[in-house]
Amino acid sequence: MAEPDRLDVLVERLERAAAELRSGSLDAERAAALVDECARVAAEAGTELDRQVRAADHGPGSAGQLALES
Repeated sequence: MAEPDRLDVLVERLERAAAELRSGSLDAERAAALVDECARVAAEAGTELDRQVRAADHGPGSAGQLALES
């Protein structure tokens, strides 16, 4: 089985946290900690998405090598 994509793992973490927050069963302190965790994971997901976009823009060529446009 292939290793899950890092972005998929982060999205799953956010979805689980959102479900836990929606349940309404958390005390205020735990809910606040979970919101902070969501912000951190969302920032990490944004960083990973940027990395993937940059990697796709570079294509199969060498890292740091710019493509020539005709």
